[in-house]
Parts: sequence; structure tokens; C-alpha cells
Amino acid sequence: MDIVSPARRSQIMARITGKGTKPEVAVRRVAHGLGYRFRLHRRDLPGSPDLVFPSRRLALFVHGCFWHRHAGCRLAYNPKSNVEFWQAKFKGNVARDARVLEELEGMGWRVAMIWECETRDFDSLCVKLKEILEQDDK
Repeated sequence: MDIVSPARRSQIMARITGKGTKPEVAVRRVAHGLGYRFRLHRRDLPGSPDLVFPSRRLALFVHGCFWHRHAGCRLAYNPKSNVEFWQAKFKGNVARDARVLEELEGMGWRVAMIWECETRDFDSLCVKLKEILEQDDK
């Protein structure tokens, strides 16, 4: 049983965006602060990656743990109401992520993901982002 009315739930869900989220902005700030330049949401690439580093041929996705099912993360909980809907939704999201990854790699792009929970600690986010971006330089 949902604790809010269907109309209120609809309002809440309508406010969820895919661009300019708090985790994405955190990653953008760190990348820019480290001196890396990027493009946002390139629609000509499969999945419209959140950050694209063209010179490195790197597509970076900032995934929400809940929506993209980060394994073992406390943020990837399962809602207790409308279970069948959510299971189908999550299964579709994960399948789409896998398809997009395969398509990008087939086009010669490196693909990396940063999870929402990884954006909460600034220092570890800096380390992870440096590892991802400098992987190409080695």
C-alpha cells in the first residue's frame, strides 16, 4: 500500500529528471576541477552519455543506484508496492544499460560508470575519476 495518493505519486515521479542531477553535477565539478574538458549528453551517441570526453573516446555515465540497480548498494532497494511494475522497470533499465554499453564499445568508445553512492565522498570521487580518465594515458 502506497502512503501517498496516486495523484501525489504522479507529481513526485514527474519531477525526477535524467539531466543535471546532484550526482552528475558533482562529477562534472570534479572533472572540470581536475582540468578535463567534456561534452554533456551527446545525443548522437547511444544512451546519450552524461559526460563525453571526445579526445579520450570516453563515455561516462553517472548512474543512480536505485534506477540502475547498483548491486549490493543500500540505495538500490525494492519498493514494496506495485512490485511487478518495478521489477519489469528495473529489468528493462539494466537491459538497456547493457545494450548501450555494447553499442558504444562496438563504436570504439571506452565506457565507464560512476554510481550515485560514489559521488558522496569528494576525495574518493576524485581518485576514481582520475583512475578512469588516466587509464587511457598508461
